[in-house]
Amino acid sequence: MKKIFIVVLVFLFAACKNKNEKVAAHAEHNMEMNDVYYTCSMHPQVMQDKPGNCPICGMKLIEAKKGGSTDPNEVKLSDQQIQLGNISTDTIRSGIIGDQMVLTATLNADQQKINAVSARVMGRIERLYFKNLGDYVNKGDKLFDIYSEELNNAKQEYILTLEKQKTLDNTIVDLTALLQSAKNKLLLWGLSETQIQEIALKKTTTPVTTFYSPVAGYITTLDVREGEYAMEGGTIVRIADLSTLWAEAQVYSSQLSQIDYNAIAYIQFPDLPGKQANGKIEFMNPEINPQTRINLLRVSISNSANLLKPGMPAYVTLKGKQVNTLTLPSDAVLRTGTGASVWVQTGDHSYKSKMVTIGMQDGDKVEIKSGLQSGDIVVITGAYLLNSEFIFKKGANPMAGMKM
Repeated sequence: MKKIFIVVLVFLFAACKNKNEKVAAHAEHNMEMNDVYYTCSMHPQVMQDKPGNCPICGMKLIEAKKGGSTDPNEVKLSDQQIQLGNISTDTIRSGIIGDQMVLTATLNADQQKINAVSARVMGRIERLYFKNLGDYVNKGDKLFDIYSEELNNAKQEYILTLEKQKTLDNTIVDLTALLQSAKNKLLLWGLSETQIQEIALKKTTTPVTTFYSPVAGYITTLDVREGEYAMEGGTIVRIADLSTLWAEAQVYSSQLSQIDYNAIAYIQFPDLPGKQANGKIEFMNPEINPQTRINLLRVSISNSANLLKPGMPAYVTLKGKQVNTLTLPSDAVLRTGTGASVWVQTGDHSYKSKMVTIGMQDGDKVEIKSGLQSGDIVVITGAYLLNSEFIFKKGANPMAGMKM
């Protein structure tokens, strides 16, 4: 009986040993299988232990292996992930780049070329020869007729002085100084030499006096109407010469330190495709609007063909000096609130995130001031996919804790 009990114990021990070996083998097999998972190339957050379709977009899941790299900032991708993620690389090299800034602007009349034509004497406006805003006036065109008692008296005084000078014939009193004084009064009140000569020739005057435009340009304001009285010095009309315009660009206070005041300004006009102009910064408003924190930068541009109109929108591009430095496409650089980073290829299908310091930006190129060196292979497309893959596999942002 004792022998039978011993045999049973040996049998049970052998059975338990075989069972434990099978369990261990199965566990080891599961560990090997756990190194493989299935994910979506478009949604790397999807992770399943068997093939199938993505529950988000329906695409077929691809097989991937969990990365075994010891570098905490490195990630490894499969051929299919690289192809579907459109990941491409290029060797960083030196290139010519110039700093530039694009500002929104509005075209305005050159304030230095706006002339106010005013009444030299008080009187009633009998006629306006131009009654519409925007009318073009040539220099010397008739602007308005005015009836003025003072002006009529001054003209009569000039005629009487002429007659006295002719009658006395300088034999008794020299009236030259008196005549010149009467003439100067007419000149100061706005009459031209031609008008004064006509008065001297005809020896008669009309009740109203015509005044002519001293400049050429477009009428921007009409401050009186026919039949109204104009005070001495009161503005009758304003005339703007639009052969040059101001492009006034809006600059935020945070951008002021980046502006090169010697830079060439290139102006484009969205309402006139293909039309371009250039100039230099002529004026920067010394006062910043406290509500908007916006300053105005002024560039004078030529408008000889009169195609440009005040009020048109424009874009002002300021380009600084060009330098030879390391450059990358802008899409290759990932920017966050803590800095900028790029993905560098470290081996076959292996990529590593590196912090960089960026500088000037010109179009689709950006300057790399530090963090990389010439010859580094950098990911130029698909950097965001690599970033997402890293976060998915490592559970952290690749830039977290990184230092230059």
